Amino acid sequence: MSIFNFAFSPMPPQCEALRAEVRAFLQANGRDWTAASRAQSWDGFDPEFSRKVGAHGWIGMTWPKRYGGGERSALERHVVLEEMLVAGAPVSLHWIADRQSGPLLLRFGTERQRREILPAIARGTLCFCIGMSEPDAGSDVANIRTRAVRTETGWRVTGTKLWTTNAHRAHYMIGLFRTSGAPADRQRGLSQFLVDMTVPGITVRPLPDLAGREHFNEVTFDGALLPSDSLLGQESEGWSQTLAELALERSGPERFLSSIQALIELIRIKAAAASDEDRATIGRLVAQLMTLRRMSLSVAGMLEAKQTPALEAAVVKDLGTGFEQALPETVQSLLGLELDRDHGTELERAMAHLVRMAPAYSLRGGTREILRGIIARGLGLR
Repeated sequence: MSIFNFAFSPMPPQCEALRAEVRAFLQANGRDWTAASRAQSWDGFDPEFSRKVGAHGWIGMTWPKRYGGGERSALERHVVLEEMLVAGAPVSLHWIADRQSGPLLLRFGTERQRREILPAIARGTLCFCIGMSEPDAGSDVANIRTRAVRTETGWRVTGTKLWTTNAHRAHYMIGLFRTSGAPADRQRGLSQFLVDMTVPGITVRPLPDLAGREHFNEVTFDGALLPSDSLLGQESEGWSQTLAELALERSGPERFLSSIQALIELIRIKAAAASDEDRATIGRLVAQLMTLRRMSLSVAGMLEAKQTPALEAAVVKDLGTGFEQALPETVQSLLGLELDRDHGTELERAMAHLVRMAPAYSLRGGTREILRGIIARGLGLR
């Protein structure tokens, strides 16, 4: 019997009606999107678009209605995510909050936090960032050093977070800090906090990437004082809470659809005159894509059943990011494109962006080495 649980999760009938609705919305709102802008997709930041998505009830879809949610299924949410990514929609403002920050608050936040913050996320007006990675720690989340010390009035935080996507735009961060012990204690002594990014003592410094964009950041806490109720869940239970968060972060369609515009353009261009070699390559890529999609849907089904599929999520991310990382170079080779981000055609600019971003796909959300360590432990190999 396999230790991996990738049971088939069939789409319920309402999903296809929803898919048609989302596609019509994207067609109406995406008329001006170019190939280059579509290539950015879940890195694309458009407040007006996020508000429109929220107005349709497509953010916080699985949450209770009393908190602004739609009480819909995880598989229906999966449909919306797929369609957004395939269309190249600019979803960055609400993506992290919808995917993991909101569910964490729903599970571990106070009632006041749920009622104040979750409806605003669902409306598409609040941006969240993730405070996990640190200098000298990277994807080894348990090795963090940023410390939160309890005071009479709250928690005083000192340290640095790194590679923090959208921190320069975020209203809130879910931060993982050490509340006891030392880095050598690993998972023990870690706690999660809701961080208001306007608190004095927090400095955000954008870090340009290889494509010249500033979307992730270094965040420094210089004795920032957080209120007492900013602690999420129980003190020193941050590691188990983070594992639940990572299952949400690592299993979605964004872990294999980041570079999907390259495949879409390849099929469009080769449709009229594809060689046998072209057909074989496209067939292999589509087969990989459909396998990854089936695995991701299975994880969505487990989340719907209130399970925590951390092991399966790690497998999806490892295989998925390998696929989306190799895809741009494969397509570039088949099409013989000269990449030019600034002066090329729309397709050349889109492919230049994807090729430059591809190395990051296997870093964000957990490096390949970390993921394979998780998988090895799950298999009893370490």
